[in-house]
Formats: sequence, C-alpha cells, structure tokens
Amino acid sequence: MKTEHITIRVAGTEDAEALLKIYARYVEQTAITFEYEVPTVEEFRCRIEWTLERYPYLIAESAAGDILGYAYMGPLKERAAYDWSVETSIYLKASHTGAGIGRMLYTALEEVAKAQHILNLNACIADPEVEDEYLTKNSIQYHEHLGYRMIGRFHNCGYKFGRWYHMVWMEKMIGEHTAEVLPVIPFPQLDAKKLAKIGIKKV
Repeated sequence: MKTEHITIRVAGTEDAEALLKIYARYVEQTAITFEYEVPTVEEFRCRIEWTLERYPYLIAESAAGDILGYAYMGPLKERAAYDWSVETSIYLKASHTGAGIGRMLYTALEEVAKAQHILNLNACIADPEVEDEYLTKNSIQYHEHLGYRMIGRFHNCGYKFGRWYHMVWMEKMIGEHTAEVLPVIPFPQLDAKKLAKIGIKKV
C-alpha cells in the first residue's frame, strides 16, 4: 500500500532496533502502554518473530527508508475457540502522528485479517479519568473513527507514573459469524502475490 511515497511492508527481525526506538518513547513518556521497562533489542526481536509465526507485523516506511510506525496483531486468547478473534496494536513515530499513517497501517492490518479469515478485531486501550501529560483519549477516539465500538471498561487497573488509569476494550467485527466457519490461515501461508493484491510488500 503506497500513499504519498509511504510503503506498507512486512516487518522482519532485522527491524527490531528501529521499531524499539519508536516503542521506547511510549514506555518512557506515556501511559499508552503499561509496560514499565523498555525491552532489550533481543527481547523485542523475539516478540516480532513470535508474532510473525501466526499474524502480520506491518511497517509504514518512507521512500527514504525511514520507519514511521508499525502495527501488528496477536491472539485475543490462546484457546482454539478464540482463533477468529485477535488483539490489534499500533505505534507511530512522534513526528508522524495525525498524518494518516495510522489509518494506512490499520487498513492494511484489517485486509490481512480478512484474508486470514479472522472475524473480530479487538483493541485494549488505556483510558484516563482525566487527560494528563501521559495519556489522552485520542486512541479511543481514533478507534471509534475507524469503526471500533466500546464494549467494556476496567476501572483503575493500571498504575504508572504514580497515577491510576482505566483500561477499555473496543471491537470491530469484519466478517459474518456463521455456524460453519473457514479455518484461520496463519500469516506465513499468505504468499507475496496475495499480499501484493492487498497492497503490502513482503520482503
């Protein structure tokens, strides 16, 4: 998928260091993630590798080769009955928020999910009682704009920077729920030609 010289491509373990630089800001300066410590490059590399065994891990890259953001899916739960439901995550470079890159990544992620026969997209989002310097309601509003709906709130369940934050779940259904369902196709089984039709470069 290319818009204004931005390419959406599949991440590789060799991207771990660049992606971690984006994620580190979220850990150290925000309550968007409840993680306290920035993981090591090796740990982050393992996370990418583990995700790609079953799900897409996508990068938005400029024509100059700069990584501007990334998005991926993971299991909602590990039991087989949950196979058609996933959790989505997205992180953008601070200098490129509000530029439409998040929509590009999530649109691509959704198209891959459909190709895998996944039916439910779920997002776990930190929610402040009152917006502060670490967390706003922008992520909730962003997901609403993309068609996600609120389904539940856990109150004061996350503690970071000496403050308590709520957590909400939002969902988007992208397929029909029938008695007979197609099996979920693991991401590695989607070939480069099929991904190219979606607009994703597989390297």
